[in-house]
Amino acid sequence: MNYKDLFIDFDDTIYDTHGNADIALHELYLNFGLERYFEEEKDFTESYWKVNILLWSQYAKGEISRDHLIVERFRQPLSIGMGERATKEYCLQVSDWFLDCCADKSGVIDGAYEILDYLKGKGYGLHICSNGFHEVQYRKLKASRTLDYFDTVILSEDAGYNKPAPEFFDYAFKTSGAQKETTLMIGDNFVTDILGAKEAGMDVLFFNAHPDQFKATEPVNFEVNHLRDIMNIL
Repeated sequence: MNYKDLFIDFDDTIYDTHGNADIALHELYLNFGLERYFEEEKDFTESYWKVNILLWSQYAKGEISRDHLIVERFRQPLSIGMGERATKEYCLQVSDWFLDCCADKSGVIDGAYEILDYLKGKGYGLHICSNGFHEVQYRKLKASRTLDYFDTVILSEDAGYNKPAPEFFDYAFKTSGAQKETTLMIGDNFVTDILGAKEAGMDVLFFNAHPDQFKATEPVNFEVNHLRDIMNIL
């Protein structure tokens, strides 16, 4: 297949969202003095990740709102140590601080710059396709020095739909000018990136950084375990 355009997920495909968030959570724990409420830091952070993953899954399916996600991903883990002191107002304050802290972190997935240089040099049209929030994603793109690689930045907040909704991909094609038949979706989330793009009629490349923990549940066109492996395909 002669691909001309690449739709590329951002979080945990190019940008090390999990690693950067771990750093920000540690800084948050210290800044807000959460040691007063938790016996160990991991009691807070492990609960945060469990809740956050569930809420993002619900958000992607349109089951909860952005505002609900922002509050609940902190209210639920904070309540374990703080009880009723973890009010909505307090959680919004924590969330604003956390998002601000995360947005300035610059870490990328290993091999990200090499593969972006390679793909740009090969002449592909590169387009971010992300479920992230507009202001935060642009700050992360700039902090990680990856914004200039992309011809288009397509975000769910602008599209009005989250991946894997077909309307998100309709918006992506309209915004980018790419054609479905010559576009490949690259992403790490098997549901939102891979199954969503397959449902939209696209070819897909699954970036599976943890093959020991997850196996593709449906056939994919390509699968890699490291970003540099994409050079052997495109």
